Amino acid sequence: MAKKTQIDGILFCRRGRVFLIAGPCVIESEKMALDLAEAVKKVAVDLKMDFVFKASYDKANRSSIKSFRGPGIKEGLRILSKVKKLFGVPVLTDVHCSRDVEAVAEVADVIQIPAFLCRQTDLIVSAARTGKIINIKKGQFLSPNDMKNIVGKAEHAGNRKILLTERGTCFGYNNLVVDMRSIVIMKTLGYPVVFDATHSVQIPGGLGDRTGGQSEFIFPLSRAAVAAGADGLFLEVHRNPEKAMSDGQNSLRVSGLKSFLTGVLYPDYSGRGAE
Repeated sequence: MAKKTQIDGILFCRRGRVFLIAGPCVIESEKMALDLAEAVKKVAVDLKMDFVFKASYDKANRSSIKSFRGPGIKEGLRILSKVKKLFGVPVLTDVHCSRDVEAVAEVADVIQIPAFLCRQTDLIVSAARTGKIINIKKGQFLSPNDMKNIVGKAEHAGNRKILLTERGTCFGYNNLVVDMRSIVIMKTLGYPVVFDATHSVQIPGGLGDRTGGQSEFIFPLSRAAVAAGADGLFLEVHRNPEKAMSDGQNSLRVSGLKSFLTGVLYPDYSGRGAE
């Protein structure tokens, strides 16, 4: 059984109740972050889902040197602090280097370790030592069984407030697949498991200088993940995915979020998914 990882009233392993981590891939502006936080919170309240707002202040792993990375740590954390204050929701952001961890821990309720960096011992240990909840994404290059050693690094640093996230596995070049057994296997490690539905449908590097995606598969994969026992869903949302500055090809349109989640959580619902 998963350990009772909890923050601000959110119990991340509440039986039969899926929690939501959602927001834009990257902070494009303060106005955009506040708008999406308000919109997603309304949906979460309507559906009685616990909600954590997510957004990156710096996307350090973009495909091209010319790609937009975000506002940077100082401005990004200021915006995330404002989201917390105005909407009363926990926030999650990712760290790409150990030197950022201390500043991020002053604002973020959940510190995320990106999939590409999940084997970086110093980064995991630094994040774990803050005592914050750590969301570790399973690398695209790892089996779910490999996460045991990664969890061990965080535990060795004295942190047992851990979430594990499935986000697809490399399948040849420029393609990902999702093995739903991964959710079942990672749950045996004793921590809540999240399904990153939007990153799982990426086509890495598929557009040459940026990542592509197949958003039409977000809905069926999310349903499958919840059926397999996922404790939470991780979704990237945007007002206009076609104009998103990062991950637009695999983002959900926020206007369709309520219908999408209702269809995922209640299989008998006649409406359905991503608009």
